[in-house]
Amino acid sequence: MIATQKNSQLDRFRWIPLSKSIPQADTGEEVIQGLAGNPKTLPCRYFYDDLGSQLFEQICDTPEYYPTRTEQGILERYAPEIVKLTGNCELIELGSGSSRKTRVLLEAYGQLEQPLYYFPIDVSEGILRSTALDLLNQYPTLRVCGLAGTYEQALAELPSSELENRMLIFLGSTLGNLDQSERDRFLTQIQHALKPGEFFLLGVDLQKSVDLLEAAYNDSQEVTAAFNLNILQHLNQQFQGNFDLTQFQHLAFYNPVEDRIEMHLQSLINQIVKLDALNYQVALQVGETIRTELSHKFHLPILELELEHHALHPLQIWTDARSHFGVLLCQRQCTSLDCP
Repeated sequence: MIATQKNSQLDRFRWIPLSKSIPQADTGEEVIQGLAGNPKTLPCRYFYDDLGSQLFEQICDTPEYYPTRTEQGILERYAPEIVKLTGNCELIELGSGSSRKTRVLLEAYGQLEQPLYYFPIDVSEGILRSTALDLLNQYPTLRVCGLAGTYEQALAELPSSELENRMLIFLGSTLGNLDQSERDRFLTQIQHALKPGEFFLLGVDLQKSVDLLEAAYNDSQEVTAAFNLNILQHLNQQFQGNFDLTQFQHLAFYNPVEDRIEMHLQSLINQIVKLDALNYQVALQVGETIRTELSHKFHLPILELELEHHALHPLQIWTDARSHFGVLLCQRQCTSLDCP
């Protein structure tokens, strides 16, 4: 009986390792460019090795980190309305992690009693596999195609549609991690990945008090600090580095000029760090920081204009009672290039 169940799961599971199909994606060039810059930076995708993904799940459960539970509440309340607006469609999630919020959507789309297809995309192969197997066990009619790689890789190599309609999902206000030029490139990729009439479901963190924002990134259990420091450990493993995590401290603060939270790692001493696999070393002065993450906080009217510029028309916007977070359902519009 157990063997039959496992075979059934395998029949409903596909795996596409995008990082292997594009081997140049992890040459470390971005790391060198970031550490050579002023200010020094690191790509935030290096947060998400298997341990980093686990730590982020723990962050989501801290009392101070409001975004996850607030967005979850919006989805729980409005998922039936989302389903009514889109009809049955494939669900493709960028940065799926444990898919904790997406399960709300899977439950809602399951009520249609139609074929259910889910394409989770994540750079952490471990959490992607374990989550996929958990979902297959939880939803007997679900088919899962896991894509292990970056957003850019996945959007460029999405498999052919199984259904006539699809919806790209980008939750958690991960859009806020991109600066303006990166956000423009990303939304262009979303535009090109969708056909006219298809959907884009976006979750974004909104402007609010500085105290509330800064507390969310400086939790009392110091889970966010561990998550931030783990990016150095990931680089040590990936590129034979010698970052000493005890010689850095976590910093997170609100930048009012840019409307964003910034996360940094501050050097506690003068030090030289080597990344042997990249044949690269970097000198850090005491007090100098490496910026590891940006988290922009959005004004909805400005964001709506950005989306419209990329032929993504917001059909409906939902917020919580305090307007701390927003979920936008957008529909890809025709342009002169893809419609008569």
